Amino acid sequence: MLQLGIDVSRETGDRLETLVSTLERWQKAINLVSRTTLGDVWRRHVLDSAQLKPLIPAEMKTLVDLGSGAGFPGLVVAALRPDLEVTLIESDARKAAFLGEAARRMTLEKPPKIVIGRIEAVASTPADVITARALAPLGQLLAWADRHRTDTAICLFHKGKGWQAEVTEAMKDWDIPLQAFNSVTDLDAVILRIGPYRTTALRDR
Repeated sequence: MLQLGIDVSRETGDRLETLVSTLERWQKAINLVSRTTLGDVWRRHVLDSAQLKPLIPAEMKTLVDLGSGAGFPGLVVAALRPDLEVTLIESDARKAAFLGEAARRMTLEKPPKIVIGRIEAVASTPADVITARALAPLGQLLAWADRHRTDTAICLFHKGKGWQAEVTEAMKDWDIPLQAFNSVTDLDAVILRIGPYRTTALRDR
């Protein structure tokens, strides 16, 4: 990870190496990430996920990753913040099996809880931090995240080119206190950090 400008312990580096090696092995059987990004997996996926770490306040203890897929960002954050209790929600049973195997091989201090099912249908898991990457438009993410957050939770969403239009559209339904942080892996992308939000219906009462 040092070659990417991230200083991590040897143990954390080994865990991330294990995640990548497990991904490369499973990728041959199921499509976990785009094949065009596999050759640049450390920058496109690991670093892209790792940039969330400084945006998560130290006092936060629980995290829910929506649509975890190949474990980005959920498993990367779990390795970088071993104090967090992480829940990974994934509807695809094969991808959930990968998440379980990768997490087991990474020997994380707090093994993540893996929930198989649709985000809107699984049991509510209120957390301090909600993450999602390349999953859905912002308005949909906010609707999905609503039942999985505490009253003081923050959301950290990766967003690509056109994110401003997504914010404008989402603000029709939600009051959104947000900050946009430039992505370190894509000049057109941002990380949106969203504080406690509410529906505009509540505001307009």
